[in-house]
Amino acid sequence: MRTLVDLDAVHHTMETTVMVDMVRISRPTGTPILDVDTGLVGPTPTTTIWEGAGAVLSAHGLAAVEHLVGGRWLEDDASWYGLVTPLAAPLPQRGDLVTVVATKAPTAGPVGRTWQALDPGEASTVEVAQITRLDEVVL
Repeated sequence: MRTLVDLDAVHHTMETTVMVDMVRISRPTGTPILDVDTGLVGPTPTTTIWEGAGAVLSAHGLAAVEHLVGGRWLEDDASWYGLVTPLAAPLPQRGDLVTVVATKAPTAGPVGRTWQALDPGEASTVEVAQITRLDEVVL
């Protein structure tokens, strides 16, 4: 017997229980500037592409969402981190930076941490959210 999935309900669940953090997607727009006094390379200039509701989840967090939405939604080879954003958000490009700027979590663990988009968002015939693979970077 086939079970039909209520995509509107899954979409609502994702937006109200998973995508509860504020994330910023920014795109590098130039080259880092050398600080001639210290000899250190400064940050790369960026432009904010989008800021809004989303979540950065580890592989464990991504797997936990499977139980929340009642089914498998990622393959086993998922990246260690994944950015989950609403369908209306622009897809990050490879190399874009993702920063969690605020969280509803009782601990502020991800706030201020930055990840780099490894691939454009994953595509699917049936979508309830956008998933982008990430790798954490130390700035």
